[in-house]
Parts: sequence; structure tokens; C-alpha cells
Amino acid sequence: MAAALLRVVVPMEFSFSGFLDATGEASGRDMNLQTACWVQKRKKNRWPLYSLFADTKYAICGQELVKDSNTPIYPNLVASPAREIAISSEQRVYEVVLKQAALVEKQFKKKSTLQVKPDLSFPRTSFLLREAYDRCGEICAEYAKTFYLGTLLMTPERRRAIWAIYVWCRRTDELVDGPNAPHITPSALDRWETRLDDVFAGRPYDILDAALSDTILNFPIDIQPFKDMIEGMRLDLKKSRYKNFDELYLYCYYVAGTVGLMSVPVMGISPESRATTETVYSSALALGIANQLTNILRDVGEDARRGRVYLPQEELTIAGLSDEDIFNGKVTDRWRNFMKNQIKRARLFFQEAEKGATELSQASRWPVWASLLLYRQILDEIEANDYNNFSKRAYVSKVKKLMSLPMAYERSLRRPSSKKLEFVKP
Repeated sequence: MAAALLRVVVPMEFSFSGFLDATGEASGRDMNLQTACWVQKRKKNRWPLYSLFADTKYAICGQELVKDSNTPIYPNLVASPAREIAISSEQRVYEVVLKQAALVEKQFKKKSTLQVKPDLSFPRTSFLLREAYDRCGEICAEYAKTFYLGTLLMTPERRRAIWAIYVWCRRTDELVDGPNAPHITPSALDRWETRLDDVFAGRPYDILDAALSDTILNFPIDIQPFKDMIEGMRLDLKKSRYKNFDELYLYCYYVAGTVGLMSVPVMGISPESRATTETVYSSALALGIANQLTNILRDVGEDARRGRVYLPQEELTIAGLSDEDIFNGKVTDRWRNFMKNQIKRARLFFQEAEKGATELSQASRWPVWASLLLYRQILDEIEANDYNNFSKRAYVSKVKKLMSLPMAYERSLRRPSSKKLEFVKP
């Protein structure tokens, strides 16, 4: 779950050799590995209807933030012409959480890690895969130093797998945020998704893809979160405003919450944990949402200069604000009050994330806690800047980062809860 960090902790500022091969603009090295890929399907749940007018447990009602995790009330439900009720973003994402949890539970029932070995079109050498994973590790070490240090505490198999996931997420993000972003089109993302299908089918295009293909063979990783992240990139190409938090929540899931779902199967759950698998996955999702909301609040000014406003439009209106106020970049009492509520919401997601952090395999916990503690401090820095996220970029100093690492390590040593933990579904 710490892997929400994969998407947001460090700036996305590097490019790969032959990177545009993802879009069909350049060529790469075809590894031509043939593997088996398994993807489970499950029936879609039917959700009961509680309220058409209430928001989620992370709602802002007027100027007060409400959290009621005991009452499942669903936001922004809309009746279709066929008189069907469209479920909220939180429920849609919860369906994905259930599927990912089911995959891991199936693995636990078998009491061993899946070891699906492919029929190869040419002899597979350990040197080839070692080279692939080593390159992924080098990239992780260069662009996510703190996270990389945390991965060194994991078992070698888990460490390499997390590196492979990190690299794929970073390459995906580079498509819309990197130096070639102005040239990226929806069809380019379609080609990247086709390439993802090939990776899951054991046909990696280059050496970095090969590491992910091998990771997929050894852990119960589903393709859906990867596809959802690509969907988030599509949103960035066509959408620069979000009507309400329901829409923003889905975007945050796409671009950051997905990484937590990708990573839990690799990080593992402690055998001592009494938490449900669903709870651990939901906490991983919450960390991704929290990190991305923090990212959005930190980058308000930067996004505004690009003509983007990643803030719920309805909540801006309730606060007496508009896009024009954001473009003007003036800190007012109205802005301060608005930001206070946005920060409260982000902190609630961090609190949800804490519930599952200690339930992970002990060797995987430190990078999770490091992500949570370090990134949450950005919210403190926004407050310290008097909520001026227009012209001041909130950042955590190296001293504060170093001071947080021992605390993260101490929390990683805590024993899982002795009480049964169950997630209250949305």
C-alpha cells in the first residue's frame, strides 16, 4: 500500500530511451517472452440505495467536514433513462477492491505463492531477468530515494517486484506529465494499454516490461488497476475541472489509489493479522487517495498556471470562491476556510490508511509508514505557509524527513492488531 508513493512522492522528470515506443512512435527491444496470464472474473454486486442527496463519509456539508463511517450513504446517485441507479465513485472503486482482495485470498487458501511458469519461445536466462530488475532498481533508487531504502528491507522477490511496478507507473505518468506530453494523444494511450495487455500475456516489449511480466507470474496481480491508471491519464488529456468530490475521488483512485492495489499482493499481509484482506486493500486505497489529494492541494498554483483546477467546483461555490479567485492567487479568509476543510478531508484518508499499514508483512511496512508520515507533513507545511499554495510550494525539509524515518521504522515493528478488523463498506 505504500506504493501510492510510487505515483506522487517524487516529481516525474525523466525519460526512458525509446520511451515513445509505448505510443508506436519509436522501436524498442522485443523480449518475446511467452507467459500464462490469469484474470479472475466475478459477478457485480448490487448495491442498496440509501440516499440520493447525502454525500460520502468524506463530505463537506457547508463549512463542516462530516465523517460517519457507520452509515452507508452514497453520493451523487443519478437515475438513468432506463430507471437504473448509477452508483457512486466510491462504490465503483470498492468493486475493484473486492476483486483484488479475492485474488489474494485465493492465494492464501493455496498456502503458497502462485508459480505460473510459461512456455518460452527461447531459453529464459536468469541473467536476462536479473538485468531487467536491476535496471528497475536503479530507476527507483534515482527518483524515489526514501522509498527505495524502504524496499531494501523486503525480501529480494518482493523488492524486485515493487521496483517493476514502480517503473511501469512512472512510465505511464510520463506519458501525460513528461517532456513528450504535448505530443501524446488518446490513441497513444490506447497503444500503451494494448502493450499492457501484452505484458500480462507474457509478451513484454522491452527489458523493463520483462520485469513486470515476471512479477505478474509470481504474484496474484490483476490487470484492472493498471488499466484504471491509464484511464486516469486519459482524463488528464480531456478534463481540467471536477464538478464535485465524487468525480475527484474517482480521478484520485485512477492516478494514485490504483498503485496501492497493485502493490498489496507483493507486499503481503502478516500471518498474525486478524484484519480482513478487504480491510488491508481499502487502507492501501486510502493512502493513495490521501497522497493524491495532498498532491493536488500542494500544486494548486502550479496547476492553475496550466489552466487546471483539481478542486471540487461545487465546494468552491459553497465557500464563495470561483476559478477566477484561484487564477488571481490571492489568499483570503474564504480561501483559508476552504483549504482547512480540504486538508481535514485528506487527513481522514491518512487515518484510514493507518488502519492497514501494520497489518502488512513486517518486512514491507517501513516504506508504507515512511510514505504516510512524510507525505502527510506536506499538509502541515501548507498550513505553515498560511494556506498560500498559489506562489509557495509546500515541501518537507531534509531534516524533517530524516527525523521521520526512525518513527516510521518504529511503527513498522509494531505487531498487527489482536482484534478482528473489518472494513465498513461505503
